[in-house]
Amino acid sequence: MRAFVLSGPGESAVLEVEPPVAGPGQVVVDIARVGVCGTDAEMFSGEMEYLHNGLAVYPVRLGHEWCGTVSEVGDGVDPRWVGRRTTGDTQIGCGHCHRCLAGRQHVCEQRQEIGLRRGFDGALAEKLAVPVSALLPLPDSVGDTAGAMVEPGGNALRAVRAAAVGVGERLLIIGPGTIGLLAAQFAMAAGSEVHVLGVTPASLAFAAGLGVTGAWTAEELPDLRWDAVVDASNHPASPSLAATLVDAGRRVVYIGLSERQSVLDTRTLAMKDVTAVGVLSASPGLSGAVDSYASGAVDPRPLVAATLTLDDVDGVLRGHRPPAAGPGPKIHVDPRARRLP
Repeated sequence: MRAFVLSGPGESAVLEVEPPVAGPGQVVVDIARVGVCGTDAEMFSGEMEYLHNGLAVYPVRLGHEWCGTVSEVGDGVDPRWVGRRTTGDTQIGCGHCHRCLAGRQHVCEQRQEIGLRRGFDGALAEKLAVPVSALLPLPDSVGDTAGAMVEPGGNALRAVRAAAVGVGERLLIIGPGTIGLLAAQFAMAAGSEVHVLGVTPASLAFAAGLGVTGAWTAEELPDLRWDAVVDASNHPASPSLAATLVDAGRRVVYIGLSERQSVLDTRTLAMKDVTAVGVLSASPGLSGAVDSYASGAVDPRPLVAATLTLDDVDGVLRGHRPPAAGPGPKIHVDPRARRLP
């Protein structure tokens, strides 16, 4: 099968590799759609922390936002999975530590992460082997584009839940990227007033088109009461800004990661009696994202700017944007497709 393989920083190729075989407790999924993520770009550039602490080594097969159809099952797996459309969790815990046993496999110390950590091959390929325990069935009402947005959607939903904003309360989201915009959609669906803080006019115009109440630059941001703030940006100054802006006694949620260390004065949190929450992974939010997509409460499809081929991934990770791409922040890949000559 064809797979996108990173052999080193900035070095990639689409290679013919052996297709996976379903081991005990596993299935093989024929991949229909994969999202390209900022974390993939960090692996491509060599800046990803896992490459520096030994949790990932080249060669790497990327791809952790995916959906597809089960084509093969291993020993111990219900054969009725064959032919079912599915997506799945990125975080694969060891299954026996105290965190896994408590349902927190997404923070298992020994966990693998699909396409990212401890050598687990990712979904930027025609097929993917994955434990059946990680799967979530996709209803027919959630198509392939939305199906590959479940993983980022689960992250965004967790951020909104952690923000604890009620109906009619005001949420500020820093960073109008994929996670920030999905968080805006989930919060609006729950009845909150949502504002977005960003930098570029194009990204703010796109956010406004999704229905947020306000889309602002830092210079334009009005002096309002922010009942919660979600930092979904990658700027090292954003965590401190979020803590400064949030109303006393409320919550800031940190889901964005900067490439270099950020600084947050905890005196700001303490003196305002603010709760700070960190969010890692979509795991506890995946089923909620599927339900919201299936009901139509949230539609992630406008965020996808283009669907490309495996041959296009190198260019995307170098920052190239297809001329015909829409205004959304997300690029998808169909591993079965071939680039036209």
